[in-house]
Amino acid sequence: MWRGILVVLLLAISTVAADARPRQINPIPFSHEPCSVLDGRPCTPSYCSPLEPGPCIPEIDYPYGQNLQLTIESAPSASDRAKYQRPDHDLDTIGDLFAELRSCWSPPSDNTRAGMQMSVRFSFNKAGGLIGPPRLTYATAGVPAGIRTSYLNAINSSLNACLPLKFTNGLGGALAGRPIAIRYVDNRDLGK
Repeated sequence: MWRGILVVLLLAISTVAADARPRQINPIPFSHEPCSVLDGRPCTPSYCSPLEPGPCIPEIDYPYGQNLQLTIESAPSASDRAKYQRPDHDLDTIGDLFAELRSCWSPPSDNTRAGMQMSVRFSFNKAGGLIGPPRLTYATAGVPAGIRTSYLNAINSSLNACLPLKFTNGLGGALAGRPIAIRYVDNRDLGK
């Protein structure tokens, strides 16, 4: 009986001592901290315990997200110009794909409008070709049909000029059939 009381007393003391330790929660979600085999906890992206108070926040940094979305500007800023350079090798990463798609864009020269935005959605096959024509998902409201048609034709010709894209086997297999959404923004100073 004394053993039982001693065990309960030790459990109560350890619980109070565990709650007395200050628990540090990283206020910046998805930040990565180095971990070591000498740490007193598992080194996994997401770790929770029913004995710990507080939220269980996974610390996984997704640079692109599950859906492949890209914004292409007609006149990129000076800090973004490197992202618009065509890769000199087969496309092996999503970043390479985005750089290739950015470098392909040539906006229309006539029937333009400052601030025009248009979004399309499409998919590639494993060989780097389009599965179907790009589908228009958004166009700036209040724009005449002629200007919308001009931008859609420019988008289709720019994509067709780049095809077929040269994917590595790994990227081609990973991208095949996945929808890609591109938002084209005409931020040029058209002076009209």
